[in-house]
Formats: sequence, C-alpha cells, structure tokens
Amino acid sequence: MTDILTSWSFEAWQATTGIYEKIITHPFVTGMIDGTLPRDRFIFYIEQDSLYLQRYFKVLAHIASRVDNASHAAAFMNFATDGIAVEEALHESLLAQGARSNVEKSPTCTLYTSTLLAQCLEPVEVEAAAVLPCFWIYQRVGEYIFSKAKNLETNPYREWIQTYADERFARSTQFAISLCNEMAAKTTPAIRHRMTDIYTLCSRLEWMFWDSAWNLEHWKI
Repeated sequence: MTDILTSWSFEAWQATTGIYEKIITHPFVTGMIDGTLPRDRFIFYIEQDSLYLQRYFKVLAHIASRVDNASHAAAFMNFATDGIAVEEALHESLLAQGARSNVEKSPTCTLYTSTLLAQCLEPVEVEAAAVLPCFWIYQRVGEYIFSKAKNLETNPYREWIQTYADERFARSTQFAISLCNEMAAKTTPAIRHRMTDIYTLCSRLEWMFWDSAWNLEHWKI
C-alpha cells in the first residue's frame, strides 16, 4: 500500500493548503456557517452550480470511457450517475425557493467548465485530477462548516451543509482520491506533475466560484 506521505494526493493537498485556507475564511463560507449569507448570493451560487454540474458530470463520464481499468471506469461512471441523482434533488429543493429561468453562465462558471472540458485532450490521469477538487474541497468545506455551525437546526443552509458533510459523500471522496493515487502511481513523473498543476488550478477556480457568487458576478460587456 502506498504510504500517505508519498502519495500523489498528499503532494496535491500540500500544494493547495493556502487556497483551502482562503476558501474557509471567505465571507461566503463564513456566512453559511452562521446563517447570515444573503439569500440572493446563495441562489446565485446554486444556479451557477447547477450549470457547472451539467458539464462536470459529462467530464466524469468521459473519464470513464477513457480509463483502461474496468473497475475504475465503473467508479467514474457511478460518480456521474449517482451525483446527478443527489445534486438534482438538492438543487430542485433549494431552487424552488427562488429559482430564475434562463440563467446565463457567469464568467467564472464559464472559465471553470471550459477548463474541465479542455482536459479531454490531456492524459486521462490529468483529466481525473481536474475533477478531484470538486470532491475533496467540497467534502472538507462541508465538514468544516458542519463542525463550526452552532445552530444548525435553524441555519437556512442546513440542507446544503448536511449534504456535503454526509458520511456517504466522504466515502465517495476518499474513493476518488484513491483512484487518482492509483493512476498517479502508474504514470510518469511528468504526468504526475501535470496532475498536481491542474489540481491546483481547479482548486483556485473553486475559490473563484464562491467569490463570484459573493460578488454576484456578471459579464461587464
């Protein structure tokens, strides 16, 4: 078994700890913790997240079609199909309280989804590393918010918090991390380095996603 200190995921997380710290101290996240996040910012976030996930699940399915290992292919396909069911139910419930029609992708959402889709031309290990921040950062942020929220029962964002702090999501995240570690262990040092680079870039985009919702980002022209 690969030692945790020599695994690719350890390297990737070490490269992005500063980004994670910026995320959990962002006013969007701290507003979710104490329930003071303005509702319009949360609705903006959920709307953009729904648009993002439409592409994200396609990328997961594309990874499944590329990997040689049959069990890995099944895992990535399950991530896509299970994720669709969970996210659609969550978003339908949350957006019912303030949904808009004909929502346009924000600049940040456009950048993030375009970055993910562009990895289809990269080695599959790199494409897999690109989707991992959406698992790992969300799981860590969900657990962090859950641990810090003092009045969860009255928190208006309880449903979101409980979804990402759920043990089932933690298991899926750990499985995704282990798959990336297996792929990294069997590839070249150069590709492993590219995996870390794309993981870092997509981690930055995770921060930008919350920041864009906080600022109700729109196209300036």
